Amino acid sequence: MLVKFCFYYQKSGERTVMNYVHTLKRIRERKTNYHKRSSLLLSKKKFITIKVTNQNILTQVLEPSITGDKVITSVHSTNLQKIGWKGSLNSLPACYLTGLLLGKKAVIKGIDNAILYTGIDTFTERISACLKGIIDGGVEIPSSEESFPSTERICGEHISNYASALKSDVETYNKRFSSLIKNGLNPENYKSHFEEFKEKIMNLEINNFIKNENSSVPTHNKKKGDTVEQTEVSK
Repeated sequence: MLVKFCFYYQKSGERTVMNYVHTLKRIRERKTNYHKRSSLLLSKKKFITIKVTNQNILTQVLEPSITGDKVITSVHSTNLQKIGWKGSLNSLPACYLTGLLLGKKAVIKGIDNAILYTGIDTFTERISACLKGIIDGGVEIPSSEESFPSTERICGEHISNYASALKSDVETYNKRFSSLIKNGLNPENYKSHFEEFKEKIMNLEINNFIKNENSSVPTHNKKKGDTVEQTEVSK
């Protein structure tokens, strides 16, 4: 969004026009894509955001409002650890599982369809894997099957194969997979661990999971009637 200003000044009898184009602060700071944002608001639909960092994944279902976007429900990849996940928290399998858990929570909240909002972020393979998980969790989102990673990559088969190929080099193997070994996971068993954990999420009692989430929020950060998702809005 641009705002154009015109300035006039006169020198030696000649009139000169100077143009100045002002861009909004959030555009200059690369925080908002107003074209995408306006399309989102006009759609009047609930939307999903997926943020992938070097260590974690955060995905949320939001509803736009006059006072700001309201978080309906959310899942952080660290939530996976609380129910037994031993793998990386930002790998393709973790992205998928985080999305799957969000999809299950969204359905419980009565949300069966939404749209993906990426803002200024690029649509990457990890975002695609998370989106696939949300859809498999029961939420209908406009998407293309061709955009999703292969099943082999989503389940972590490439990690298991890489670990098997690297096992002869003990020093490099221990260095690359130190966090997995520390968590008690044999890297060659990454695929089987993923499949077991996916089945666990599919059979998870989501209401009990949400109840445990709410009870784990420190009381000094909660107001009466707050849920975990509502508490996050104020951060």
